[in-house]
Amino acid sequence: MMVMAPVFHWWRSAGCVIGLMVLLSGCGNMPREYQRMAEPGVTLTALTANPESYRGKVVLMGGTMVDEARSDHSVWLRMKNRPLDEDDIPREPIETDGPEAGHFWVQISTRQLPAGYRAWARMSLAGRVTGKVKLGHEPVLRLLYARHWGLDAIDKEAFREFDPNYDVVVPESIGVEIDVGSDGTQ
Repeated sequence: MMVMAPVFHWWRSAGCVIGLMVLLSGCGNMPREYQRMAEPGVTLTALTANPESYRGKVVLMGGTMVDEARSDHSVWLRMKNRPLDEDDIPREPIETDGPEAGHFWVQISTRQLPAGYRAWARMSLAGRVTGKVKLGHEPVLRLLYARHWGLDAIDKEAFREFDPNYDVVVPESIGVEIDVGSDGTQ
């Protein structure tokens, strides 16, 4: 009997650890609908090399805002890339001067821009690739979802532009880009 007790205890402990790992492995910080929509494994390096090949596709990115440009109806946020980890939290790239340490732009309608966005330390983003570039080579995404990670350990889901169940796809021959929830202006 004494020999079986340690073996049983070990198996019970191992079962608890495995159960906890399975439970936590499904806990990302990006909503599932965007994870399902997104192209798997897209990096800034791949996106910068050929943004046109990803045009219209959804990608998941992370970054910190370093600049902004405005027009009448849109704001473009220039983001310093911070690749997402396994929990969809933006982290500093391994090489701080390599290709993954570059920049990309996020376009958002001014009427949907959340208050206080300038104070966000880091963002986890889902965006649709426009196929366009700014500053010569930096890809542009149209924002679909953002979650910010503040300096104070309080994180929030701050922006969701559309319901993916009602995502409208317009044929390219019409020449109009529409994202549901936007006002249709460029």
